[in-house]
Amino acid sequence: MVRITIDAQSLEVEAGSTVLQAAQRLGIDVPTFCYLERLPPLASCRMCLVEIEGLRRLQPSCATAVTDGMVVRTNTPLIDETRSSMLDMLLANHPLDCPICDKGGECELQDMVMDYGPRRSEFRDPKRVFHSRDIRLSPVIIMNVNRCIQCQRCVRMCEEVVGAVALGTVEKGMDTAVTGFEGSLASCDQCGNCVQVCPVGALMSFPYRYKARPWDLAETDTICPHCGTGCQLTVGARKGEFMRVRSKPEHGVNRETLCVRGRFGLDFVESRDRIKRPMIRRDGVLVPVSWSEAGDHLRRRLAAVENKAAGGLASARLPNEVLYQFQKLMRTVFRTNNIDCSSRWSAPFDTLGPLLGGFYTRAPLQEVIDKDCVLVIGGNVTEENPVTEYLLRDAVRQRQAGLLLLSARPSRLDADARVVLRVPPGGEAASLAAVVAGLAAAAGENLSGETIDAVGATIGRPSESAGSEESDRLVAGLRDSRGVTVLVSVGLLRSPEARAMLQQVSNLLQALRMLGKDPAMQFLFDRANQMGAWDMGVLPATLPGLRAVTDDSARATHEGAWDAEIPSEPGANLDAILDLCVDGRMGALYVAGTDPLLAYPDRDFVKRALGAADLLIVQDTFLTDTAGLAEVVLPAAGYGEEAGTFTNNEGRIQTLRKFRAPAFEARGNLEVFEFVAALRRQVLKPSMQGEIFDEIARLVPAYQGLTPDGLGADGAFTQADPTPPASGFYPAPPTFEVRDGLMLVTGDCLFHNGYLSERSEILNTVADDPYVEMNAQEAQQLGISDGDQVVVRSAQGELTAKLKVNRRFPRGLVFVPENYRALRLNGLMRRGEYPCPVEVQKAHAAFEIDAQAGPAANADDLGQGMAGSP
Repeated sequence: MVRITIDAQSLEVEAGSTVLQAAQRLGIDVPTFCYLERLPPLASCRMCLVEIEGLRRLQPSCATAVTDGMVVRTNTPLIDETRSSMLDMLLANHPLDCPICDKGGECELQDMVMDYGPRRSEFRDPKRVFHSRDIRLSPVIIMNVNRCIQCQRCVRMCEEVVGAVALGTVEKGMDTAVTGFEGSLASCDQCGNCVQVCPVGALMSFPYRYKARPWDLAETDTICPHCGTGCQLTVGARKGEFMRVRSKPEHGVNRETLCVRGRFGLDFVESRDRIKRPMIRRDGVLVPVSWSEAGDHLRRRLAAVENKAAGGLASARLPNEVLYQFQKLMRTVFRTNNIDCSSRWSAPFDTLGPLLGGFYTRAPLQEVIDKDCVLVIGGNVTEENPVTEYLLRDAVRQRQAGLLLLSARPSRLDADARVVLRVPPGGEAASLAAVVAGLAAAAGENLSGETIDAVGATIGRPSESAGSEESDRLVAGLRDSRGVTVLVSVGLLRSPEARAMLQQVSNLLQALRMLGKDPAMQFLFDRANQMGAWDMGVLPATLPGLRAVTDDSARATHEGAWDAEIPSEPGANLDAILDLCVDGRMGALYVAGTDPLLAYPDRDFVKRALGAADLLIVQDTFLTDTAGLAEVVLPAAGYGEEAGTFTNNEGRIQTLRKFRAPAFEARGNLEVFEFVAALRRQVLKPSMQGEIFDEIARLVPAYQGLTPDGLGADGAFTQADPTPPASGFYPAPPTFEVRDGLMLVTGDCLFHNGYLSERSEILNTVADDPYVEMNAQEAQQLGISDGDQVVVRSAQGELTAKLKVNRRFPRGLVFVPENYRALRLNGLMRRGEYPCPVEVQKAHAAFEIDAQAGPAANADDLGQGMAGSP
């Protein structure tokens, strides 16, 4: 520690701290333009100049390191004069168009001039003009270089944090101009972080342009609904109409950054594809009815199927309180444990549960990745959890963390990684087994003989760890680190090898713990409340708090609180629920906020299964494919229309706030559950969001002691399970056989994440058309080129989309994003098979003409089974 005195105030700070950081700790305001906390100092704006005793010239406080005994002054006449002169120089060429500038009212230059600027300028020369009209760099970003003050925040944010390198500068001195390469942002993520950090109106949001002023907006702090990172965002509305999203640098895991989905993808709340009124099926057609008519019909039908099995499926995008109440409704009113919370896969919770209980680290991501080694397993962080990618890049570039990647698909993080181990999809378990064996073999001197024997007996085959140079380097990176964090993509759960993969993750964490690496582990979820859905017990074999349904004590606790009996046998997951439907044993199937017909593998099978249920009830905001098959459709409040909480990847529970009233005749999800329970002559208590939160805090161990008022702006962390992890190693998986031919894999893409984002008009203006990605050399061998329309064909079906060649893409793989409804991607896949063998060929001219007709050419009975306006 070193001691510094600033304006007669003294404190001790860590060595290496800057004068600016020390001043901020003392609450002393030092103005800056070019400085951002998460960026390396540039010291170009010269606004933060200070006097330091013993130095003749003023020094930039953002780039001057503290020395012991340093004495600093920040408010002398010389400093005041210098700041005023700097602002005068900026204003010399700055256009005085504040009345029409979107930044008016929240412009840092305006604020600085008011606080430190001259009252009149001595410059009389004509102002420099780069262009007479604003330049639209992309569908969402528009630029006025005349206003630029050359702080370089946007360029550095794009390169250092986002990693896109879409912005740069041309010319020098006063002629310096920020621009996109070749006048566009073709390589841009369209995240808008450059707009967020621009202190003036040089870079602006095109969708927000000229729509409102900051003082016109009613702003609401809430949580992003797209992925599990859990970014804090602030929604601005004007007279009830959605206007924009911004982020606050002082709050949230994301600080000032958001991805394109979070910043520009919330306009889906204004989508026209809303379910306006309840609907029931009459003569094979869905017709709008009143809530009372829907209730009368549903009461009769529920009574008719009462003696058959029931099942429920809820979305992991719903708030904790809604998910908790849903599983309570299914267990106490429908008397079933047949419930699940994913429409894409059925998690092997017998392995997942111990992993969550024994190793999951409920702590800030910044703290978790602060270890000197981070291993990311599976997925593509760039496209699934973009803001998490930003934080990982910070860890690598600023704190020199060693980033290790083990995945099937390439990502932008590859460029920052110390080791990239490319594995075939489905081969993650075998590769991890080899890594664990390699750790045991390479670090035998640090392990007891008994431990080595245990690892060898279960994992075996240490020679396989030497199968590639990258594998050996990954083992060395783990072995030589002081601490290790493991981040696991939840997309791996779609594989039939998911159980084996989770077992090998557990083996890896146990081996790292034995080696003294103090491992931390978190999942990278691509749904906003997947962690919350598991915690709330929306699973067939576990109650809230991840306690087994078969646990008599846990069941008795909930039965006493709910004043109802709970079935004691584990229920069916989604896969088994669909089998019950096909076998004619499913009475009422209740689907809340999710769309298995569009997401679950083998579309034809899912369609047949949903059609075979005696009574299909869909409760949703939007008219989904699954809703098109339902007998009863109930309109529910959407994002921003009801309050609650989300639990993100970190285990951080955060407040989801309401910023608009439910549209049309939609009701809050909790109100709909109460409505359905009443039809069975039962009452769900409590029924209010705040009371339900209190019950969760009483009954769910990880949430005990939490209160809504105690969550604050940054949320609060749930508690780790005190149960120690299971001892012993899982056996090694069978040898993985790489199959010949092309194999189809899927996942999220940057501009779409689930089916909410496809209802965003703004995202649809920036998103690529549906595409097929594959290796450039293989595409050339097949006689197809980038941009061609190609047919991807499997044993189940085929689709047509534009080809996107990628020189870094592994041979033998074909990637199609899962989030384009028009593609009906799950129609190509078969249950229990992933990846899916496919063929790719150029589309014939006739097929290309059909493809241009759009999704209507392949439409199923979604639109055929409805009458009137929904």
